[in-house]
Amino acid sequence: MRLQKYLAHSGIASRRKAEEYIRKGYVQVNGQTVREMGIVVEKGDIVSFRGEVVKLEDKKYYILYHKPRGEVCTALDPEGRPTVLDKFKDFNVRLYPAGRLDLDSEGLLILTNDGEFAKRVTHPRYGIIKSYIVQTTDVLSKNKIDILRHGVCIDNIKVVPVKLRVLSQNESGQTLLISIGEGRNRQIRRMLESVGTKAKHLKRIQCGKLRLGKLPLGSWRELTEDEINYFFES
Repeated sequence: MRLQKYLAHSGIASRRKAEEYIRKGYVQVNGQTVREMGIVVEKGDIVSFRGEVVKLEDKKYYILYHKPRGEVCTALDPEGRPTVLDKFKDFNVRLYPAGRLDLDSEGLLILTNDGEFAKRVTHPRYGIIKSYIVQTTDVLSKNKIDILRHGVCIDNIKVVPVKLRVLSQNESGQTLLISIGEGRNRQIRRMLESVGTKAKHLKRIQCGKLRLGKLPLGSWRELTEDEINYFFES
């Protein structure tokens, strides 16, 4: 099994994130740090992540978490801020987020120890649409809304067209429903900034057919079998 796949199936991170960890020198095989892709883990090899031995996990977990504002989507934060994994320290496996929400955002977040599942949730090739309720600091003109719908440029790369609906508005701003198929860093916030406004509140409410529903803020539940199968069949 290739090293990045081994790490994903051990609950360290998604395969893509595992490749990043390898490049940074966080991973050792039989005591030797490796930085190149393609290393194959054989039976009897000892794999370590940041000095801690990791093993393949048999039981897979699939968690829907209602992330509050103020939590970061990392296992460890150098600044000591709360993380989305703090509530899961007593789990007997290492969970990690399938996708991210920034510090100031809240809403639906999936946590898992299944690297293949995480890839199906996050990789654009699987076409999983994420939907957000966004409150803006300004009222956007029809022209600016059309610009957002057709796709703006972020880092000189055009965002694919998005679905956008105005739910309500008043003199202080609008409430928008925005659905995207990409997951660039702070994408919706940067999209809005490109047309001269900001998101003062952002909440992810849906990922594919999986809905946040009435799950209380800061609470979690396990995905149902049908919900898990949906992502594997997408």
